[in-house]
Amino acid sequence: MRPNLPHLLEFLTQDQIQQVHQTVLRVLAEVGVRIDWLPALEILAAHGCKVDFKGHLVFIPEDILQRALNSAPSHFQLHARNPSQTISVTLQDVYTIAGSSALNVLDLEGNHRPATLQDLRDFTRLIDALDLADIMHAMVIPQDMPQAGFDRILFATILENSGKHYYSQGEGEQSVHDQVEMASLIQGGVEAVRRQPVFSFVTCLTSPLIHAAERVQEMMACAEYGIPLWLEATNMMGATAPITIAGALVEHTANMLAALTFVQLLRPGHPCILGIASGGLNMRTGTYVGASPEATLLHVASVQMCRYYGLPFEGSSGLDACLPDAQAGYERALQDIPYALAGMNFIHLAFGMMNQLLTSSYEQALIDHEILAAAYRLAEGFQVNEETLAFEQIRQAGQGGQFLTHPYTLRHFKEHQWQPRLTARLEWTQFQRQLGGADMRQRANQLARQILATHQPLPLEEKLAQELQRMAHAFQKAAGPSH
Repeated sequence: MRPNLPHLLEFLTQDQIQQVHQTVLRVLAEVGVRIDWLPALEILAAHGCKVDFKGHLVFIPEDILQRALNSAPSHFQLHARNPSQTISVTLQDVYTIAGSSALNVLDLEGNHRPATLQDLRDFTRLIDALDLADIMHAMVIPQDMPQAGFDRILFATILENSGKHYYSQGEGEQSVHDQVEMASLIQGGVEAVRRQPVFSFVTCLTSPLIHAAERVQEMMACAEYGIPLWLEATNMMGATAPITIAGALVEHTANMLAALTFVQLLRPGHPCILGIASGGLNMRTGTYVGASPEATLLHVASVQMCRYYGLPFEGSSGLDACLPDAQAGYERALQDIPYALAGMNFIHLAFGMMNQLLTSSYEQALIDHEILAAAYRLAEGFQVNEETLAFEQIRQAGQGGQFLTHPYTLRHFKEHQWQPRLTARLEWTQFQRQLGGADMRQRANQLARQILATHQPLPLEEKLAQELQRMAHAFQKAAGPSH
């Protein structure tokens, strides 16, 4: 986490923010959102929304949206199993989220293969060890287990292997009930979960402008238990959203605000974070593109819109590159630097997500951590005051003097120079002698092996861990066979 980063990067003017907002209001009031769950339609109608029950369409007037915005909190906590890693959500701070749910791994032997349950354990411990990784999300979905009910196994495995807050996911209402029951085992009962849930839940909104029944049921269950919600719109410019950045911004903003309105009508004051996992359609191949200048522009504009609404925002940052190479490096920098400069509250997919979100890489996770640290340092800027202007030190050194041994340098160098962990800052002879000529990927490989051999997360009591796994497997079995 980097607290109180200045918001140095904005693409939208205040007039443009108003243009986007007014268009969002028109979409909500005139186009509407399709909600495929009758109880939700009835709730929205009872609160004054116009509802077409036959078409499952909801039209949200400005006054009801404003009521929802007024009740949605901008400050709350995301609790962690390790209390020291609890997060205080504000509109000023920047945090990161791991993930998200790749089916494959690029392992430390250089093999690209299906993810396993051991990979989930190892990735969770690796991310747990990273200082700038604030929130856990499953880096992989293991392919060596039944896929129905997979989220229960993710839940138990991640809570066992990390003390950080968990950004969870699932397959509908029953997932929420099962996860609350597992959390209650660790926290000492359902009421303890309600007070300080150690996990939050993401529900993904279909574009354009659809809330599927399962997603709405997840929202209702989370509202019942007080589980913080990530309301994440997923659109693709040129396919499920307009090809223009402004048009895509309108579509997913309307979709997020419709979900927010429903949740706030259900339970005023319920903690919600708006988010997007948006990219573009590659018009050459018909595939998803996430790491593009256009996606970065869209995300930074979304930061501005959510700040205008007074709500925290989460954006995604996965890579299209298939290997930890120069492409991966520039794609990560293309996202992390603008996101940090813009003050994005939550940078999701921050570590190791590659190959259009299909692959997680141990090595890239550590390289990404280094790039993020540099981006944070840029966003922090520097202070200009009597102490930092150093007039007296310049006067004392005079012409031709030096500052290396001056007490001023010793006093300040640690806070004024960022020190990387992986980056090599050596001339060629030293590079060969000290590092054996290892490139950044090789150095990340060595560090990953070291972390996995030594890092131990906050342990769960052995009996609790065993019971948690027993519950997870029972819930997974009850969820039915894999399709």
